[in-house]
Amino acid sequence: MKNIKQLLQLEALQPYIWQARYGVEKESQRITADGKLAQTNHPNKFGNRAYHPYIQTDFAETQLELVTPVADSPQELMNWLAAIHDVAYRSLPKEEMMWPLSMPPVLPRKDEDIMIAKLDTFEDVLYRRYLAKTYGKRKQMVSGIHFNFEFGADFLQNLFAAQEQYDDFTDFKTAIYLKVTRNYLRYRWFLTYLFGASPTSNEYYFVEDSAPQEPVRSIRNSRFGYTNHEDVHVSYESLTQYLSDIARMVEIGKLSEEKEFYAPVRLRGGQKVSDLVQTGIRYIELRNIDLNPFAPFGINQEQIEFLHAFMLYMFYLPEEESADDWVAHGDAINDFVALERPDRVTDYVEEGMDLVAGLKEMVYNLKLPLADTFFDFAQSAFEDPSQTLAARLYAATKKDTTTWAAAVAKENQAHAWLKPYQLAGFTKMELSTQILMFDAIQKGVQVVVLDEEDQFLQLRFAGRTEYVKNANMTSKDSYVVPLIMANKTVTKKVLANAGFRVPEGLEFADMETAIKAYPKFSKSGFVVKPKSTNYGLGISIFKHGASLADFKEALAIAFAEDTAVLVEEFMIGTEYRFFVLDGVVQAILLRVPANIVGDGQHTITELVAAKNEDPLRGSHHRAPLELIQLGEIEKLMLKEQGYTTQSVPAAGVTVYLRENSNVSTGGDSIDVTDEFSEDYKEVAAKAVTALGAKISGIDLIIPDKTQPATAPKAYGIIEANFNPAMHMHVYPFSGKSRRLTMAVLKFLYPEIN
Repeated sequence: MKNIKQLLQLEALQPYIWQARYGVEKESQRITADGKLAQTNHPNKFGNRAYHPYIQTDFAETQLELVTPVADSPQELMNWLAAIHDVAYRSLPKEEMMWPLSMPPVLPRKDEDIMIAKLDTFEDVLYRRYLAKTYGKRKQMVSGIHFNFEFGADFLQNLFAAQEQYDDFTDFKTAIYLKVTRNYLRYRWFLTYLFGASPTSNEYYFVEDSAPQEPVRSIRNSRFGYTNHEDVHVSYESLTQYLSDIARMVEIGKLSEEKEFYAPVRLRGGQKVSDLVQTGIRYIELRNIDLNPFAPFGINQEQIEFLHAFMLYMFYLPEEESADDWVAHGDAINDFVALERPDRVTDYVEEGMDLVAGLKEMVYNLKLPLADTFFDFAQSAFEDPSQTLAARLYAATKKDTTTWAAAVAKENQAHAWLKPYQLAGFTKMELSTQILMFDAIQKGVQVVVLDEEDQFLQLRFAGRTEYVKNANMTSKDSYVVPLIMANKTVTKKVLANAGFRVPEGLEFADMETAIKAYPKFSKSGFVVKPKSTNYGLGISIFKHGASLADFKEALAIAFAEDTAVLVEEFMIGTEYRFFVLDGVVQAILLRVPANIVGDGQHTITELVAAKNEDPLRGSHHRAPLELIQLGEIEKLMLKEQGYTTQSVPAAGVTVYLRENSNVSTGGDSIDVTDEFSEDYKEVAAKAVTALGAKISGIDLIIPDKTQPATAPKAYGIIEANFNPAMHMHVYPFSGKSRRLTMAVLKFLYPEIN
């Protein structure tokens, strides 16, 4: 391909030149807390690995393979890698972790004690048995990163339009990827030097085979790693020759089938190698990246950006020899560099510095969005080899590899469990959505985040697609159901007409009319609330009536949230949230209003601040409990009790800051599902059915739950919620956890069971 450098500098390409798509497959051995290879089967929690899009096994039963979906940016890729790691770590038995190194932990003395993956299909098991016999089980236990890279569609289309050498777009793409591949194979030693991280082996890895003189830079990327036999030769001169050579290797018995060809780069187009005839090369898979033990997920964002720049540079650079000689030259250099001592300057330092300079020049010429200092670490690493991953790892593990690696694994595990209610990579989303995504990833339900800010997901499983908003709004409920529940007046009328007890009250569209009605409510308890809000917003509760001034203030607060306001009778009793799914009560929660307990020394402001330090408290539904506020509603509540924010409550005295018990306004959640008889559950389920809903939260006021639900005034329904937060049931302040997100998933996809 001619004039590549000139083409890449065209102004029309500038908006697209840094465009690409990425994917990662990351292998890790499961280990016990003391760093020994796990002896357990692949966890059942992960669902069926035969179709699991995210969590599979590689060669061995102990070898997890974590697979990201295709991402359009390095940040998105890291988000998914973080999320899948969270799911993996928190689904493993507590005593198991992921070994952070490419070279496996100490292996069993006997080959038969290394468990081949127990897959569903006999053909897959048979293939692994063949690999074990041909290459040995121990070579198969090495782990690494497979990095999938595809130039952006807009970049390729605009580049195709600007060139004149190729008439067919598929041929054009194939030519680009072949050139990149050949150059990558020639210069991959550069990455082996910087990112190689398998300097030593553990006991029983080299048993019968010859071994290198350790330490080296990368056993995995040397001739002592997992490679085909020396008599397997495949050319990258053209796609036709590449496919022909692989077919010939299979035909003469050098390979058992196409996929046995293990090269540092794999050309990708379809499910099988032979599909490349029709598809051409769509993307390339780099298979020579060692696990980075200093990155929690085996690779970090800087490495991904570096690899992107390097791939673009492989397109940017010319080829200086015939295809086969160029690749063979690269193979020889890579093996030499891989087997150098990691703490010594490489023999190829001059070419390495030239490559760094060339990368910097390309970034400048193409105006890539990378900092001027982006490649400084690479330059420093060639000047001082102790900064390379291999040298750092060797220095850290000189005394005891197992102890160091197990400590790193424990640290990674602890990080995953630090906030077990969150999903790493997606912590900006509402907590219920994060938990639903966790469950979906765990069970192998494909997830696409359509709108992160709006909590909109696309799920796919068992050949069906479902759309979910806020983790519980699904196609199972008709469009009109949320409209009914959003309108508290309509909700009350529907329930009352169906024979359920609801509070009496009036609706007001303006302050003046509402104030005139004050005498009707002044002598008994009442509630002022917006007509159509959730999460307890704008609600004021007066158990024993209120002054006109307080009534006006409550109205102002409610009207600030909505154009219409309800004033209803205050129902005496305890409020409970019933969560109903498909006609069955799945959970019941007692929500205690926001409160603090005095100590006789600190002000209410100080006590609130102290309680808000609880790591379970957060904001905007990103934690199981919400931060307690000290806004106008809370101050009004304090005033009713004779306090201000600067009051110092006596020791042991509980001061409530809210009347409404919503967790979203700082309340505490207590699971009481098992304390209720079936008759109250039946009331809640039938009420939700009367509203036409499949998924709903419904709030009941119950004076005495030991009395039958059929007794006079045994209950009152004060609200139905089409978007009930599920996280407070999954992670209650106290009581049993109810995994409602999993129940919703199984409702959408019964096949999960």
